[in-house]
This record gives sequence, structure tokens and C-alpha cells, in this order.
Amino acid sequence: MINKIRVAFIYKDDNIFLSGKHFDNCYYHFFINALKRNKRLDIKNFPTKSEFDASILRNKFDIILLFSNADWGMPNEIKGIQELDIPVIARASDPSDAKKAIKNHKRWKIDYYFHFHSERFFHELYPSNFKYKTIIFGIERSLYQNLQPFKTRVKNKILNSGNVSNTKIFSRIINDIRNPKWNNYRCKILRTKCNELPYVHHTPTLEHDYVNDKHPLLLEKYRAAIAADTYSPVITYWEKPAAGCLTFMEITDKNKGEYVGFEDGKTAIFIDEDNYKLRFKQYLSEPDNPKWERIAEAGRVYSLENFNNDKAVFHLIDLMESLCE
Repeated sequence: MINKIRVAFIYKDDNIFLSGKHFDNCYYHFFINALKRNKRLDIKNFPTKSEFDASILRNKFDIILLFSNADWGMPNEIKGIQELDIPVIARASDPSDAKKAIKNHKRWKIDYYFHFHSERFFHELYPSNFKYKTIIFGIERSLYQNLQPFKTRVKNKILNSGNVSNTKIFSRIINDIRNPKWNNYRCKILRTKCNELPYVHHTPTLEHDYVNDKHPLLLEKYRAAIAADTYSPVITYWEKPAAGCLTFMEITDKNKGEYVGFEDGKTAIFIDEDNYKLRFKQYLSEPDNPKWERIAEAGRVYSLENFNNDKAVFHLIDLMESLCE
């Protein structure tokens, strides 16, 4: 085992996700802050233009880390990477970009991928010989401290934050033609249906003040919140519990979200398209029942302990060390 892993982190210099000024700072805190905090890593950032000459990395680094295997947020060309004897790790792209991103596997000599999706889900999108490790990141612990107590929060509304679909028939037809699988309706069916309920309060992604690092300040206003995604759990599944919300979590055979490790009735409340109204009414009929606060608190502890960025970095280091042997 080497004492300190020398890592070259490559991304495009205009990548808004790594600026600290995007509405969602999830990637910024993981890649820019948490990696730097770990004493096992000697990481150097390489914000690049359209082309990057990787030959300057020869004999100076143990690992090359790519922001993504997709085109967006990355240089158009990484010259000389094929000639380097340095393992390359890439964050797997968003699922909707996977089909186009496959071409970069050989171009950038990628040895291993990681993201917070399950391995099963990754290999539904990529060839079976692509190596992948699930690393769930996204919780910057300092942002989830000293939040409002459960008892002082709004109790007669359930928060539903994030993107939902336009439910108009014409819009759905157009979106299905343009992108038959990855449009908002197909990805967020249940999340969209929840908005039809009068006691669900929806906050669209950009139509409020709680952006950048302020998102926990929105979550702390509500006792209960919804985390729903049709195909696979996403970061809201651990953000909302981390903020102390009783989280109604879509876990189904289709999204196979059980891999995240939450337990129904213990750290979250599981919902699907058949039972979500019933589960909501059970809560709303007795919002002051102490069991809801116990579940919310257990979910908060579980999320903060398991999905914080510093722990995720340790998992990434394990992968780096295996490739450096």
C-alpha cells in the first residue's frame, strides 16, 4: 500500500457543477472539498479547456480521476492518455447520457466506474465487462447540523421537491418522441402523481431561494417529504432523511432501491403507485404520533453516517488502492 495516493482530477474549466455556484452543489462538495480533506490523497485539480495533454501526468500520479465518462463537463479530447500506465477512474454519467458516453470507454482508457446507482442498474446501461463500484455520496455533514426540531416543523403538508413532469397529454407525447425513456414523466411517474394531492407541497428545482448550500434549510421546514424516482434512487433519497424528514421513499421491484439500505417503518416509509395515498393518510391522520419522529430520527442517523462525503471518499480510496497494487 502506498502512503499517499497522487490523484489527477480532470474536468472542463467551465463545468458549472464544480464551481460552487450551481443550484445543486452535490458534486462540488464531493470532488472539490471532500477529496481535498482526506489526508490519504494528494489530489491536484486540472480544470481544462477543450483539449488536455495528459502526457504531463507521466510518472507524477498514481490515479487519473475523471469527473465523468460523458462529453459534458469534460474536455473534448484527452491527448496521450492511451500511452500512460496510470489507472483511470470515472464517475459514471447520468443514465440519460450513458448511450453516448460508451464511446469514451476506450478513448479515455477507463478502468473503473463509480456512482451512487446500483451495479445492477449500471449494467443495464453499460456492457457487462465495464467494471463498476457503487459509492453513495452527496451528504456534506456540515450543512445538516442544527436544523429545526421535528416538532416545530410543518406537519399538515408533505414536501415534494425537485423536477416533475408536465402532465398535459401533448407535452407527454412530445417528450416521449424526443426521449422515450429518460423524460421527466417516465423517470418521475410517482413524484408527478403526488402533486395532484392537495396536501402535497411542491417546490420546483429553481423556483425558490433554497439553492446552492441552502437546500437543507428548505427541508427542515417540513416534518415529512417525498423521495421518488422510477428507475433508481437518486440523491434526494438520502438528502431528505439527513435533514430529519420523515421520508416517504419509492422502493419498488422496478427501481430496486432496497440496495440503499433504508428499512420500511424503521428509517423510512416505503411507497409505490398502489399504496402512496394510504401511507400519506396514515401519517396525516395522526402527525403527532411519536413513531413518526422516531422513524425520521433513525433515518437521519442512518443517512448521515453512511452517505456523507468523507465516508464516500474512503470507499473511493479503497478502489484506488486496488488499482495501484
